Amino acid sequence: MGIFGRKRRTEGGSGGRHGAPEADDTIEDEAYDEDDELSDVSDGPFDVADFEDDGVPRIDLGSVKVPVPDGSQVQVEMDPETGGVRAVHVVTEQGQITVSAYAAPRTGGLWREVSTELAEQLRADGAKVNIGRGVWGLEISAIVGDVSLRFVGIDRPRWMLRGVIAGPQSEAAAAVEVLRGIVRRTIVDRGDAPMPVRTPLTITLPEAVAEHIAAQQQQG
Repeated sequence: MGIFGRKRRTEGGSGGRHGAPEADDTIEDEAYDEDDELSDVSDGPFDVADFEDDGVPRIDLGSVKVPVPDGSQVQVEMDPETGGVRAVHVVTEQGQITVSAYAAPRTGGLWREVSTELAEQLRADGAKVNIGRGVWGLEISAIVGDVSLRFVGIDRPRWMLRGVIAGPQSEAAAAVEVLRGIVRRTIVDRGDAPMPVRTPLTITLPEAVAEHIAAQQQQG
């Protein structure tokens, strides 16, 4: 499954300015509208309630269960202010992949809002941005300096899953397929508790990984 490392919080790439969307005060609505904006996920990603075991090895992060390809590494990014887990990244030859889940309306549509805001922020930061249509709907590609970024989003009832890969421009064509492959096989466990739309779903580490990170922290 790869090597577990500890990563400091950075201000660039997928873990910095273009990270989690800020939560608002809107609680996901209980009414289900037939004219919804949900993504077609017939082949994944899946809600934990609909998933049947396929034998694919995944790292269980509580709210998301993410596949880790052979030869890749897992890096845990800690939040120095809270001491908690800020993000977990899968590092492949094509780039660093981050998969995050958020509370969302039952009817979908959150990714459309978030992607618009994200594209605006990227352009404000001087990035070259293109918005196209991919497997699940809107996808954003951007060039920031020497780094190529690709964002995908999936809307499901009560959760939104976002995936991003950041890597060298030379790997951009292959990177998007690696990203889609990991996102497609990700399992989301939203839980039943009501929470504001855009609230990041809690990441928890497997016990062995948490112990490894704690040992690294003690060593300085």
